[in-house]
Amino acid sequence: MASKKIESALISVFHKEGLEPIVAELKRLGVTIYSTGGTQGFIESLGAEVTAVEDLTSYPSILDGRVKTLHPKVFGGILARREESHLSQLGQYEIPAIDLVIVDLYPFEQTVAATDDEAAIIEKIDIGGISLIRAAAKNYKDVAVVPSQSAYAALLRLLKDQDGVTTLADRQALAREAFMVSSHYDTAIFNYFNREEEPGAAFKHSIGQATALRYGENPHQAGVFYGNLEDMFDIIGGKALSYNNLVDIDAAVGLVREFKGDAPTFAILKHTNSCGVATRPTILEAWKAALAADNVSAFGGILMANATIDRATAEEIDNIFYEVLIAPGFDEDALELLTQKKKRILLRIKDYAAQPRSFKSLLNGVIEQDTDLKIEAAGELTVVTQKQPTPQEVADLLFANKCAKHLKSNTIVLARGQQLLSMGCGQTSRVDALKQAIEKAKAFGFSLEGAVMASDAFFPFPDCVEIADTAGITAVIQPGGSIRDKDSVAYCDAHGMAMVTTGIRHFKH
Repeated sequence: MASKKIESALISVFHKEGLEPIVAELKRLGVTIYSTGGTQGFIESLGAEVTAVEDLTSYPSILDGRVKTLHPKVFGGILARREESHLSQLGQYEIPAIDLVIVDLYPFEQTVAATDDEAAIIEKIDIGGISLIRAAAKNYKDVAVVPSQSAYAALLRLLKDQDGVTTLADRQALAREAFMVSSHYDTAIFNYFNREEEPGAAFKHSIGQATALRYGENPHQAGVFYGNLEDMFDIIGGKALSYNNLVDIDAAVGLVREFKGDAPTFAILKHTNSCGVATRPTILEAWKAALAADNVSAFGGILMANATIDRATAEEIDNIFYEVLIAPGFDEDALELLTQKKKRILLRIKDYAAQPRSFKSLLNGVIEQDTDLKIEAAGELTVVTQKQPTPQEVADLLFANKCAKHLKSNTIVLARGQQLLSMGCGQTSRVDALKQAIEKAKAFGFSLEGAVMASDAFFPFPDCVEIADTAGITAVIQPGGSIRDKDSVAYCDAHGMAMVTTGIRHFKH
């Protein structure tokens, strides 16, 4: 039969919250309940009758609770197909059929996040629960399975609206959820044991929350976001986030993370590349300086600040069209203004955390790497020229280096006074990137006299420093490492320029 009435249930859960109305419905429907341990005590406290699993199996809970439900009289009742050969065996061995299994696993991931105590973590690897889930899901044609607290609401609807009768489609949907839960749980355990191993054994990632997007990068492509944005942001208002919004937001957070805790800094991004970045004494000044770098590309861009947005800044921002505005806080009167434009997306960032490893799909597989979380400090710079950079130049070089790290290779950044003057990025030639940056700076009225230059990779020839010198640039930061570094250094020495190397390349493809 496709539809089946629930007449018996096995309940073994870690989290009891949300279970009370389910027990009330099972009691109303006259369902026989089997349980053990703390779950049994909780159900009995609600006034429902419970048959202890120990009474069913004639074995007590043993080994400090590690073995409770692992017994043929439990798994036989779950795995038996409701057909004559199996039912006769149930009768022969006095095994009751079990129609519903409700499990909520030990909180393994939460325990890993909360402690380094290996013994405590290992004890939160659920054995009986995961086995119950898999057994019930395997036999979905006859058994309904509720594999986590998140599925309690769905079960409650079935009990109330259908009087405990489940369809094959209901049970199949629950089984799909069950295998999602079990595979996610096993992946988390594998990654815990694999945390100190060299990558390469297997690629295993599991994210248990999915949000369908309007479409992908283009309207003809479907798109889904896997993750929980609420862990990182308070979504204050605006239209639903799109695929491209999310890609740009990720780029913005990565860039502004470099300035977390610094003086007020504003960044404007378009298609993942920054077109304006500035650090100033106030967030309003930072906004004006960032916008000045390229007020054309800012149209429809992603805006992000590392400080609270006040009313005065909100009034200035409100003069342009933008897609997303991100900040750690908004003054009340600023929000009053900004929320008047209903389609503008406002995000209050709660957490700048970065994943330690990153990956993307390509060809017929996936590539994974350590996330580039390195950024250089003043003490890590090596001055390779006769001329020492001034303190102001050092500050600007570090600022420009942060910007260059988050632009698409090949990239060149020109900066002065903690302001991105211009950039050239995504070019096949580093010379072209520099020429693009110089032309762009001129187009927006900037003089490059006394500016600094940052490159995401070394200079194989001295041509870039020659062009930079002619434009008025006085100091350069680059990784170094070319067999012809000496040519660029020699040019700088001959023309009174300062150059520092970092020893770290920041390619971004």
